[in-house]
Amino acid sequence: MTEAPARPLLGFTVAITAARRADEQTTLLERRGAVVIAAAAIAMVPLSDDERLRAATDELLGNPPDLLVATTGIGFRGWLEAAEGWGVAERLLATLGAGRVISRGPKATGALRAAGLREEWSPPSESSAEVLSHLSGADLAGRRVAVQLHGATDEWDPNPGLLEGLRALGAEIVPVPVYRWEQPDDLTGLDRVVEAIATGAVDAVTFTSAPAAASVLERAAELGLGAALRGALTGAVVPYCVGPVTATPLDRAGIASVTPERMRLGALARLVEQDLPERRPDLAVAGRALGIRARGAVVDGVDRELTPTSIVLLRLLAREPGAVVSRDDLLAALGGDDPHAVEAAVARLRAGLGHKEIVATVVKRGYRLAVDGEH
Repeated sequence: MTEAPARPLLGFTVAITAARRADEQTTLLERRGAVVIAAAAIAMVPLSDDERLRAATDELLGNPPDLLVATTGIGFRGWLEAAEGWGVAERLLATLGAGRVISRGPKATGALRAAGLREEWSPPSESSAEVLSHLSGADLAGRRVAVQLHGATDEWDPNPGLLEGLRALGAEIVPVPVYRWEQPDDLTGLDRVVEAIATGAVDAVTFTSAPAAASVLERAAELGLGAALRGALTGAVVPYCVGPVTATPLDRAGIASVTPERMRLGALARLVEQDLPERRPDLAVAGRALGIRARGAVVDGVDRELTPTSIVLLRLLAREPGAVVSRDDLLAALGGDDPHAVEAAVARLRAGLGHKEIVATVVKRGYRLAVDGEH
């Protein structure tokens, strides 16, 4: 008989904010046992018909650049698709390939190579500062540099200082605005994700682009949940970013995130699989393994669905596992004034967990988790 695959994320709820490949990311996490709520935090607006993109392309075809800096894979591919529609794709590739080419990261590198271009260098960290450092010894005075822009708003530009830094080195910049990011037209899904994060109804959230992270922060502020969301992301909810550039808006907001060594979707899923259970280890309670989740609990490997009230009580009892929580404190958490409500709520929690001995009664004092080794 084949042994069932391990599900290390059993009971954990993960929010996904990706606009692209969300289904793939959902599958990767659900295979590991997670419950996923997903909504695109951004919508990409192609600029294939935009006069600025056509003008930048025509300018480069008429006066070729000495250097191309490609910042994103999707952006570079979109540029070539637009050029194909204008009938100038081959000329554009020949023009760009005649000069130096630098890629800001692996996705941009992949897009360049798929188009037949070869980068001379790419920073391991996707850092604009590394790009500038790499070029600092080169004589860019008077050189034309084409920079494929990221598409984020100026406030959340994940490559701050890149254009200014190149200009400071004496370069003549030709910015290429390939696309821009906006909030989705329908904000229902994004609002649901923002509220889930702010209220701690998820255990983790993943970001695969800097604009998505920026959009979540901006929408939280618009909903009056900015402080709550930042508090959750520095506490109960773990933010995972596919790479350091993606994490830029969170960094600026004072939110530390977790990133994989390799900036790939599969690596991000493996990171969540390995890191999240370590951050939320099971408790040994009444001879059983108790895992506390944002939306329930896992007892001896069995996912136990709990009511919102039961989750509130369980979290309160787990703040200091084994410590006694008074009836008054439990009643205050319930938001009521009937002392009998505490007994009823504890009974529902015990029933939800499936093992009443997990929550011990301390006569005349209150209740506690029956942590192994505690008396």
